[in-house]
Amino acid sequence: MQSIYTKSLLLSLLATMLLASCTKRELIRQGDSLEVAYEKALALYEDEHYADAARAFETVIQIGLGTDYGRHAQYYLAESYYNDRRYLLAATEYERFISQFPRSERREEVQFKEAYCYYQLSPRYRLDQEYTYTAIEKLRIFNSNFSDSDRTQEAAQYISDLRAKLARKQYNAGDLYMRMREYEAAIIYFDLTIENYPDTPWAEQALVDEINAYNIYASRSVEEMQRPRYESAVEAYETYVQLFPNGENRSLAEQYVDNARSALSSLPGAPAADSVGADNRPTP
Repeated sequence: MQSIYTKSLLLSLLATMLLASCTKRELIRQGDSLEVAYEKALALYEDEHYADAARAFETVIQIGLGTDYGRHAQYYLAESYYNDRRYLLAATEYERFISQFPRSERREEVQFKEAYCYYQLSPRYRLDQEYTYTAIEKLRIFNSNFSDSDRTQEAAQYISDLRAKLARKQYNAGDLYMRMREYEAAIIYFDLTIENYPDTPWAEQALVDEINAYNIYASRSVEEMQRPRYESAVEAYETYVQLFPNGENRSLAEQYVDNARSALSSLPGAPAADSVGADNRPTP
């Protein structure tokens, strides 16, 4: 038993020593040529040791400034961070590559990946959206600079995803004010959602909720303010019909506008019922 244990221990120590030896050989040493240093860094990258590769490429950049090795090292430094999912560092290094080598054959790829890094950094809609705005800007610049790229449709889809997130955040603010019974504030945020993000699903929902918000706001208002607020509900419905004629929430919008028209017809001095806002529903 002792012999087996001793052999096992020796094998373990030998494996550790071999691993340490290999690792030591991969490290850049003082006196290594620029070519050797670059090859060691690249070997670490290809072995998917991205953190070590990043440090090695930083060394190559320092000693190879102005050379092809330095240029390639700058690209692989960004790639190391990218593959290690350290997106903010990757974006910074991609941006540095673009600044230093604007005519590189890798420009399209690098500019797309820089934008995609910010897409990955974009947080949940409830949080601060600084990276979301940056991602949209970078993706739009990419599509402008490389309109013939195979990546333009992908970039456009990312923009759509990010805009939907911003719309949801805006809509959520309006919904929060609704639950707080702050109807005027809710209407403001619903309007912003519709105005800024009309191409997102949240715009339709915001417009339906805006009709309802005007109704509730009017019902709780002093008498002289009820009519203009119910009329605003009817106007919001007419906007809904124009923007979303086949909207999935149209039946709910019609229910809300019926409530508004009914309330208007019951107010003192109301005109004839058929003159209180044109009904744009399809004829049966």
